[in-house]
Amino acid sequence: MRVHVAFTPGEAARVPTGVVVDVLRATSTITQALDAGYAAVFCCAEVEEARALAAELGDAVLAGERRGDSVPDFDLGNSPREFLAARARAVVLTTTNGTRALVEAAANCDVVLAGSLLNLSAVAEAARIRGEDVEIVCAGVGGNCSDDDAYCAGRLVQALEGERTDAAVAAAFLADAFPDPLDGINARTYGPPGLEEDIAFCARASVLEVVPRLAGMRGPAAEITL
Repeated sequence: MRVHVAFTPGEAARVPTGVVVDVLRATSTITQALDAGYAAVFCCAEVEEARALAAELGDAVLAGERRGDSVPDFDLGNSPREFLAARARAVVLTTTNGTRALVEAAANCDVVLAGSLLNLSAVAEAARIRGEDVEIVCAGVGGNCSDDDAYCAGRLVQALEGERTDAAVAAAFLADAFPDPLDGINARTYGPPGLEEDIAFCARASVLEVVPRLAGMRGPAAEITL
């Protein structure tokens, strides 16, 4: 099994198993939402796509953000702490980087998993059991690498067994530099202030056993379920 890290979605290649990481905060939020009892999270790249799908589904909350701020007419933002209990059957989610990365991965991978620190061990085990090449795709920020996603990718590389590419070695090296996950994702060099509580929430490693995975596409939306 070959383990590779794409530090931005633009670097991603076609592989059997893709693990998308947007630790602050989309994949952490998806993981928490499914653990809380939502049946599915529909990931949309665009705000208008999310609005249309939520109206079509009916029994769904509309959630997301742009550049870290909640969308004014949405039910929820993108804080995983807003998803501790299910309020509907499904979530329709659109974020600046993470949901777009998941939609793009759906076109490149046979299996797509959503990874975060919250479900680190569970996702690594699910990918390892498949025994095929794994690419960890960092959502990044605006097409650029983000240190928090690279750190989480490095932790996943450490948890996987397999031949590491140079990029995977680099990510694991970054993870080694920060034994405390909170320090690791706080090393980021971007982002709005005021996310301290979310950062602390997302920095808890291997506290959830759920493995969000792509079930298929519903129009332009990637349907993520357990």
